[in-house]
Amino acid sequence: MSGAAAPRSPRPGLPAGPPTIAPVVVLNVGGMFYTTHVSTLRKLPGSKLAEMFSSSAKVCTDAEGRFFIDRPGTYFGPILDFLRSGQLPAQHVPEVYREAQFYEIKPLVKLLEETPQIFGEQVARKQFLLRVPGYSENLELMVRLARAEAVAARRSAVFVCAMRSEEDAAHCADSLRALEADKTVVKFGPWKAAPDIGDLLDCVQMDLKAQGYQVSYEQRYSEKAFRAKVANYFYTFLFTWW
Repeated sequence: MSGAAAPRSPRPGLPAGPPTIAPVVVLNVGGMFYTTHVSTLRKLPGSKLAEMFSSSAKVCTDAEGRFFIDRPGTYFGPILDFLRSGQLPAQHVPEVYREAQFYEIKPLVKLLEETPQIFGEQVARKQFLLRVPGYSENLELMVRLARAEAVAARRSAVFVCAMRSEEDAAHCADSLRALEADKTVVKFGPWKAAPDIGDLLDCVQMDLKAQGYQVSYEQRYSEKAFRAKVANYFYTFLFTWW
């Protein structure tokens, strides 16, 4: 029986040539499956999704021929909901915000940046931390110090000196030198921003906990510090390992 051979499907997982995309498509996003109209994916010209499903794009497919996107599938549903109806997510806002940035869904990114969660983190807290010199490097140093003291121990103590202003730095300079004679001290500041020392310490604790560490902090009391009236600048961060 004569006739043209049926077109061969692309090999799973490999880029295919420009496909003829059906009006309704099934997506495999990180192992989770979504069915939607291709016009929904193309709704925002210039977005990465619109680019992925343009007529000239190369696509990847899984073993069943579904379009494959190697991203977390859990948070793709809210992306689709926004494209379909403009609905904003009520849960997992930071995660959806990250995915909206990846897919370049700019209207969703802008709306999420107005929510308390994203505004507080991106505009308030992160902008403050950008004004704290060496903040990220100091976090890394704290982790290295804590790990170095963790051998055969349940807890590690890391000493921190937090100085908001140049006046603070000058005021506690002598006590800092005395403490550094027998211990490494991680120094934060000075910084030019409204948040105070307590706010800085809370940020340090928050970011260490976000890395998975069980950590708390308290003032490092000492008779010498009290005599010099600099106790408010010195703190101990306690890492608990088990």
